[in-house]
Formats: sequence, structure tokens, C-alpha cells
Amino acid sequence: MLACLLFVALSTGAVLALRWVDPPVTSVMLLQPGSVGELYYAWADREAISWDAARAVVASEDQRFAEHHGIDFVSLDRALEAYADGDGLRGASTITQQVAKNVFLWQGRSFVRKGLEAYFALLLELCLTKERILELYLNVAEFGPGVFGVEAAADKYFGSSASALDLKQAALLAAVLPNPHRLLAAQPSEYVRERQAQIVSEVQLLESRGHYRGIHW
Repeated sequence: MLACLLFVALSTGAVLALRWVDPPVTSVMLLQPGSVGELYYAWADREAISWDAARAVVASEDQRFAEHHGIDFVSLDRALEAYADGDGLRGASTITQQVAKNVFLWQGRSFVRKGLEAYFALLLELCLTKERILELYLNVAEFGPGVFGVEAAADKYFGSSASALDLKQAALLAAVLPNPHRLLAAQPSEYVRERQAQIVSEVQLLESRGHYRGIHW
């Protein structure tokens, strides 16, 4: 019991700290091969990240981001139904769950890790605003081998900053997020280009429906 209480206290404190502290490193970075110093990680405050970048990752990764509370049970049910119908099991992790995994946990599909991911996702939603969670995601997501954060990705792939990303560029970065070691922004395959075009269309459609009104960027 004491150990559980200590874990809850420490984890809550760690999440609360993210309201004011930008993580200098994440657990996923620490678990990368090689030294942390070899990684390209550059933090950009929300004001220095283009709205197009925010819209692109929401359209690509979590269209119900403004509506759920860390776990999207609607998307999860759809994924399970599709799997029962014979389709492959697709991920239904929210942006919040991905922040939880990237900052505090490790890669993998074990029940223990998924359980901790859900716990931290709910804690993040309880302690932080949607805008802060999205800011964290854009800064800790891996956009290419060893390239973490939208600022580092914008510099490496476009020679610009996160604030200067347009929708097409942002969509290309979002297109590689499912597997940034196989889907490469530097050398986009036909599949990545198709995803990029689809994300652009999704952003425009969601914008026309007022889908982003719940996010104050």
C-alpha cells in the first residue's frame, strides 16, 4: 500500500511539473541506441510552432483529441470491431497516450506498459490543458531516426523553423509519425506522399467543420 501511494505521489508530481517545466530529455530518448548527445532534440514553445503543425498531427494521429479525456474509447471500439471483422489490429492510441509513453515509459505492447500508459494519460489530462499536451507531443515525438520535436524536424528537413511550417510541410512530418524509422520525411515514398495528401485534405475538412475550435493555439 505504501509503495502504491508513493508511486501515485511521485507520478502526480512529475506530471504536474510538466505544467511549467519543458522536459530536457524523455524516456524514449534515453532508450535510443547510442548516447543522448547524438540525438537531435530542440524545444519550441507553443507560440513558436505553426498552427498548421498542430492541425496536421491532430488530423493524422487523434481527430477526437479535443473531445476525449486521454483515452478515446470510441476509436478503441472501432479498432476492435475492425479486428474482429478480420482487419489488422490498428493502433488507437491518443496524442495524450503517446505523450505518456514518450515522456515516462518505453516502446512495447505489454499489458503492463499499456496499463501505465493509460494511467499517465488520464493523469496528464487531469493536470494539464489540451494545449500543453499538444505542445508536449509536438516537441517529444520522433519525426525521423534520432530527430525529436517539430523544431528539429523543420530545421533538418526544410531548413526552417517550426513557426514557418506550412500545411504541406506539416502534413509530411505528420505522415511519418506512425513509424519514423521506416517512413522517412527526407526520402518520402509514394505511400508517405499519399498520406501527406490525405492529411492535408483531412485538415481542410476538419477545419471546415469547426473541429479545431476546442484547441486555443
